[in-house]
Amino acid sequence: MKAIDMLIACAQQRQPVVGGEVWLVGAGPGDAELLTIKALRAISQAEVLVFDRLVSPAVMALVPKQALRIDVGKSPRCHTLSQPEINQLLVELAQAGNRVVRLKGGDPFIFGRGGEEMVALQRHGIPCHIVPGITAASGCAAATGIPLTHRDHAQSVRFVTGHCRDGGLKLDWRALVSDGQTLVFYMGLALGASIAEQLMRHGMSAETPLAIIERGTQPQQRVLTATLVELPALLTRERPQSPGLLVIGSVVGLYRAGHWQAQQVTPAVAV
Repeated sequence: MKAIDMLIACAQQRQPVVGGEVWLVGAGPGDAELLTIKALRAISQAEVLVFDRLVSPAVMALVPKQALRIDVGKSPRCHTLSQPEINQLLVELAQAGNRVVRLKGGDPFIFGRGGEEMVALQRHGIPCHIVPGITAASGCAAATGIPLTHRDHAQSVRFVTGHCRDGGLKLDWRALVSDGQTLVFYMGLALGASIAEQLMRHGMSAETPLAIIERGTQPQQRVLTATLVELPALLTRERPQSPGLLVIGSVVGLYRAGHWQAQQVTPAVAV
């Protein structure tokens, strides 16, 4: 029996609610205190939790002990399940009558493939609820003291994926090279040297500041700064690991080391 069939069989043996449903929940960039109240409530009521690799241990610690947990995390060249298989898993778990929480790092609809999963569920008439989360770009940048927009530096910001379906980089580089704009590359560490080369080739200054934010908002957060021309050497020397973001633009010049420190905030609202 396939692993996916075994997981579905296990869920079917539970005592499900009448009529299954799926909640696509954004877990934010990692700090559990950045969860929305709605996300926390959905997690606390989950019967089956289908989660990604980028969901932090701090957030996973909030999952009810009795909930069935299914890890469908993806890492480079290593996928537990393909995306079509994940879509089918969600459909069959809901059809078995379960309250399913699909937990994703960041926001489900920003490079999270939540749109693909929503469409698959809608095709089968399964109720699908969306709970937005703080996306990594805004959460990690804010945690390090890098404003993505600033009247003196950037009047726009663009979120760009550094990993396309075929593994290449098919981007409108000329449109990305613009004054007064901040670029944030998701999943761009592996192709960082190529990103720098293409941006400079299309006119971006080699001295443009950039930052790599590794494990943003989490206790292990690390920030590496350089200029565009220095990026390949920085990647070779420091070997940053995912999850990591690449932020490029003059706003990075506002970064000051030591801005962020992990702090606990007493919850003001009971969920």
